[in-house]
Amino acid sequence: MVYGIRIKRTSGSIRQKKFTIDEYLEFEHDSDEKHEYYMGEIFTMSGAKVPHNIITVNLITELKQKLKGKSCRPYNSDQRIYIPSNTLFTYPDISIICGNMETKDNDDWNALNPSVIIEVLSPDTKGYDRGEKFTLYRDIVSLKEYILVDSTAVHIEAYHINAAGNWELKEYKKIKDNLTLITGQVSLSLADIYEDTKLAITG
Repeated sequence: MVYGIRIKRTSGSIRQKKFTIDEYLEFEHDSDEKHEYYMGEIFTMSGAKVPHNIITVNLITELKQKLKGKSCRPYNSDQRIYIPSNTLFTYPDISIICGNMETKDNDDWNALNPSVIIEVLSPDTKGYDRGEKFTLYRDIVSLKEYILVDSTAVHIEAYHINAAGNWELKEYKKIKDNLTLITGQVSLSLADIYEDTKLAITG
């Protein structure tokens, strides 16, 4: 089956038709690339630059070690997340799920219950990740923390739900800082997060 795919957030793109969720899932199953789905539209997901990839690997490696023996597990960007209330299917850079993973119709593909989502920001996606995507992520009932890691500067924005039920922001801007995740009680040094990037030297 052939679909007309709109390039994500690119000017001059043309939406050819609306797609059902089943059509999207069928398309994605047969595709060699990853695509987001939202409100009947399918969007291609572009690749990332080297610093983005280094930071993502550093994070997943540290989280795997720090969460060992705990009830929470980190997943990389191959894990698709589905938000039924707003129809978004997407692939966060990293997600953390505590306890048993819940999936759409028990399909073992589309996770429903992340506790933490981490996005590594790139220049062309940071506006989306900070704005529209964060709005969509907040529809996830299980989500407690949303972490944005800049790939062009030493800067992490860590959002968590406070005791009043509101999203609260804490920022980290020094390489000697430690990022603390409430979920799993994990502390990650920014030096480890930015290791092997130029930012680890200049930050």
